[in-house]
Amino acid sequence: MNAKVRLYVDQPLGAAQPVALTREQAHYLFGVMRMTVGDAVALFNGTDGEWQSEVVEAGKRRGVLVCRAQSKPQSMPPDLWLLFAPIKKARTDFIVEKAVEMGVRRIVPVQTAFTNSERIRQDRLQAHAIEAAEQCGGVFVPEVAELTKLDRLLDRWEPDRRIAYCDEALAGETGRLHDDPGPWAVLIGPEGGFSDDERTRLRAMDYATPISLGPRILRADTAAVAALTLWQTTLGDWA
Repeated sequence: MNAKVRLYVDQPLGAAQPVALTREQAHYLFGVMRMTVGDAVALFNGTDGEWQSEVVEAGKRRGVLVCRAQSKPQSMPPDLWLLFAPIKKARTDFIVEKAVEMGVRRIVPVQTAFTNSERIRQDRLQAHAIEAAEQCGGVFVPEVAELTKLDRLLDRWEPDRRIAYCDEALAGETGRLHDDPGPWAVLIGPEGGFSDDERTRLRAMDYATPISLGPRILRADTAAVAALTLWQTTLGDWA
């Protein structure tokens, strides 16, 4: 079987395992993609790898697939979190999608002093993360956490996880990552940058490293992609 469609399911996967579809999934496969009995679908659930499955029941509101063979083993991205201040809806969606594609383990929206958006739809962003994993061929879907105040997050931060924070005040200067393979988080500030108090607090933290993203000040969504690329090529699974 050569599946042309990948689908995330919240069910166990294994040899000969039947998988019942939700109404939305059945509509997508049989109403939108026009699939039918006998067609192949690649399934993953974030823990059991990817499985080639076969459609055995197809209806307008329901359907059943059966796992036939594992096509990819389970793998995990590096232990990297992305912390970012939400911006406009479409650009926040972009950040979440690219974070999944580039390989992060957890996505944490944070509210900073200059964050423009004071609320997010966590369930909608999680759905975007799932869609991104389906499209990019990944077998892991990172959790998208609820919006958290940056100060509160730093209050309970575990010091064994280093923070690389992208400080626009360093534009044009040198700010490099420590060669430490341990767990990390990349922190992207809001469109207005970090406040003086936030910058002072971050610089006082032994496990926080300011990094520069080049000679120009980047938009927040561009900065997220640039910072994740820098980390992955230096310390991650692109190195």
